[in-house]
Order: sequence, then structure tokens, then C-alpha cells
Amino acid sequence: MESWWYDARASPARHLHHINAVPTRMMYRTNGRQNRFGRISIHIVTRSDDQFLGVTPTMSAPTPSYVQQLGEQSSIWFKLTPLLKGDPDNPMRTLMQMAERYGDVIAVNMADQRVVLLTQPDHFKHVLVTNADRYTKYFDGLKPIFGKSMITVDGQLWQKIRAPQQPAFHPDMFAEYIPYFLAAIRTKMENWRQLARSGETIEMVEQTWTLAADMICKALFDRDMPFNPHFVFKCVKTYTDVMNHKAIRLKKVAGAEFEITEEDAAKAVEVWGGVPDIVMATNPREHRERPLFTMLQAAVADPNIPEFDHQQAVDEMKQYLWAGTETTALTLAWALYLTSKHPEAAERIRREGETTYGDRDPTAADYSALAYTRAVIQETMRLYPPVWALIRVAAQPDEIDGREIRPGDRVVMFAYGVHHSPKYWDEPEEFRPERWMGDAAKKRAKYSYLPFGAGKRSCIGGAMSQVENTLALSILLRRFRPEYVGKEPPGINATVTLTPKGGLPFRIRELS
Repeated sequence: MESWWYDARASPARHLHHINAVPTRMMYRTNGRQNRFGRISIHIVTRSDDQFLGVTPTMSAPTPSYVQQLGEQSSIWFKLTPLLKGDPDNPMRTLMQMAERYGDVIAVNMADQRVVLLTQPDHFKHVLVTNADRYTKYFDGLKPIFGKSMITVDGQLWQKIRAPQQPAFHPDMFAEYIPYFLAAIRTKMENWRQLARSGETIEMVEQTWTLAADMICKALFDRDMPFNPHFVFKCVKTYTDVMNHKAIRLKKVAGAEFEITEEDAAKAVEVWGGVPDIVMATNPREHRERPLFTMLQAAVADPNIPEFDHQQAVDEMKQYLWAGTETTALTLAWALYLTSKHPEAAERIRREGETTYGDRDPTAADYSALAYTRAVIQETMRLYPPVWALIRVAAQPDEIDGREIRPGDRVVMFAYGVHHSPKYWDEPEEFRPERWMGDAAKKRAKYSYLPFGAGKRSCIGGAMSQVENTLALSILLRRFRPEYVGKEPPGINATVTLTPKGGLPFRIRELS
């Protein structure tokens, strides 16, 4: 047995401490100071026929039920936490080191749950496309946020729920949405003019989150954003920041109190749950015929889809107002960070917008011509994919690269690792939008880039998000130069999404 002790508190250079060497098995073990859930043993197995050992975490007191329903201990996000603590500034590097040492398929026994880490594009295709029917979607811990929406259901139910919504995301609809995107961007521009005059430091993710939420409300729901975006953003952050169990699962365990943020996580979820009702109760802007809101209403009224009731419509709105908003917002925030660090890219975006649409509003035809700006968005999603891993649950036995996949295994497709691998990208850590333009874009390996997933369960709003962000980045950088004033490089948090650790502080400078 070759065993390794994984020290979650160690520096990147000290992740693995060799103990002894015996062939056939490799093991990480979190065995540092006792946490409130006991110690967790993690075994990395390199042979499919190995027998697994594991120690089930023990707790000194049961977790309150209202805490459990916000994210079960069995959630993979909870289980992955020990592995993601090795590098406090970039936990992704720990998983990349594991992939480099142990290969493309890594089986990990994490207490009572087996996780298989995949780091090869062909294996992504195997799970997401070729053998997709052998795997189900995994979003444990997020049902309190998304209910029974498309994100959290599978099989025939998923198909019935998705079908009436799909027309809203056909590319032909984007021309109709663009004026509403522009209206939201103009509101943000007015806000930025005030911020430029005041000189105050702002949190960019909060800024882009409110912009993305406003675009969603206007374009998809035919409503002006009817809620306080800053308050709702804090509720969102309260929950997403604790998905790695720091707060939700530690609150009031063993009789101890733990300070979370400004809001109790359970209260944050409760507040969030009321947002769709607020949107639905708001008067429409223009009574358009084809917004997504109308499609949801029609699905509720359709007797052929009895599963699509009022609560279903509410849950679908939740996924757009949160998931659709957060992923778009994170991409735009990271893009503004990258263009702040590369002013030549910001200037090229400005010139491209000036040449393409000048002083008028951009149109759908103009979007196609914004090739460099679109490439910046694509490169941003490569370097900072909003969803850093795609997770599926094996529903049937399978085999990947000679390794057995067992029913119930959590299969983690490590998109961030592939996005940053020199196997598939020349100078992967460099910001190079040009790799997405012309002949260079044709050379990338298939399934080496997964910002929106792949196969039948790919993100329904992925293409629309790119339109939103390309237009927003083009228009904002024609009038402003946001200047990043935070830590360099910014750290990242890896929960369900990849967020900047401590935020992205900026000051806004208006161009003369």
C-alpha cells in the first residue's frame, strides 16, 4: 500500500506527505484537528477491483432538521470540502495536482460515498453524450433554491418540463430580447456615471448580478426588476457561500452558535423563495406575446402537462432568477477583471464597438460582428468557468477507461482542470482571446471546453448568456474603464460555482 496523508492546512507545496510505500493503493486522509463532524477518511483508488475502506463521520450532536433540508451531509459539495481546502487561494490546483499524479480517472471513497473524478474530454463525452442515459443529473443541496425545476429533475419529467420553455431560447428570439438587454445596460450605465463621480469602491459581482437580474426580468418576464437587487444578492451570497458546509451545517451544532453573515441561511432561502411571487405580481412592461413568462402561464393551463402546475412555474422562475443570473454575472465580473488587467483588450473592445454600431443601439446583426468581444467572453469562461465541475450520478453499471463505475457513484467531470490543461490549450494560464477567433478556434479538442455542459442536459440559456455578456461588455467598455483595486491575483471559492474570494473590488472611471 502506498498511502498519503492529505493535510488540508498545508501550503500548496506540501499537499502530499509520503508515509510509506506498498503497491496497488493510494490514499489521502484528512486527519488533522477534529472538526465538529468528526474526521473524514478519503481513499483514492487507482484500481477498479479494489475493496474500499472508509470511516463514516461522527457528530457529537444531530443536525437540526431545518438545517439538513438546506443541504444534506451526503451532498458531494460537503464531501469535497476537505479536498478543496489544500490551496486557500485556488482550491482547483489541489484537484489538478491529483489528476496529474493519479491519471484521468480517479476513484475516491469519501466516507459513505464514492466519487469518480474525470479529467479527460473523451470521458466527458462518454458520460454526457454517448452513455448519457446511464447517468442522472446531480444537484443535491440545491432543491431548497430551485425546487422541482429543470435543474433538479430528470428523465421524462425533465423532458415534459423543458419542452414548453425551449422556444424562449431559440436563437431567433434573441433579436427580440436585445432591446430589453439594452434597457437594463443603460440603467447600469447611469449608475456607473454616479459611481465614477463619487470615486467609491464597489463590489463588481454585486454590480453584474443586479445587471443580469434586470436583463432576465425585462427580456424573459416582461417586467422591470421589482425587488431590491442588493438585498436579494446578499441572500443569494449567504446561501452559496456556505454550500461547502461552513455555515449552514455548522449552525447550532453541539449547542454552539456560529456567526454566518448578515442573514441566517435559512432565512435567506425563505426570503429568496418569495421573489418569483413578487415578479409575477408586477405589471408587465409591454404585454408582449412571446416572453418566457407567457410560455410558463400557457404550460400551467395546458391539460396535457398536468405536472406543470403553478408551483412548477414558480420553481422555473427561481432557476432563471438565480442560476441564469449568477452564471451570467460571474462571467461578466471576471471579464471586467481580465480586461482591467489587460487594458489593450479593453481598448480593442471599445474600437470594435465603435466600428460596428457607432452611436446607435447594437442589433442582433451587430452581435455577430463583435467577434473579439465575444472571444473575450469565451476566454473568460475558459479561465473562470462559472460552473467548475459537472456532476452526474451513475444509474447503471458502466466502465470508463477500464475502471468500473458502480450505480450510485458520483461522477465529477472536472471542467476547470481541462480548461487549464496544457494537453488541450497552448499556454493555458494566459489570457488570449485570439484563441477563439479564425482558424485557431477550430483546433481545440472536442469537449475540452464545457462552460454550459454538453449533450441533452446542456444549459438551456447558455447561448443567451453569451449574447447578454457580449453586449454588456461592449457597451460598458465604450464609456467606462472599471479599474480592479483588489488582491492580485484574486482568490477563488469553489462551491457550486466559481466565485471570487472576498469579492472583486473596483473603482469606475468614465471615459471623456
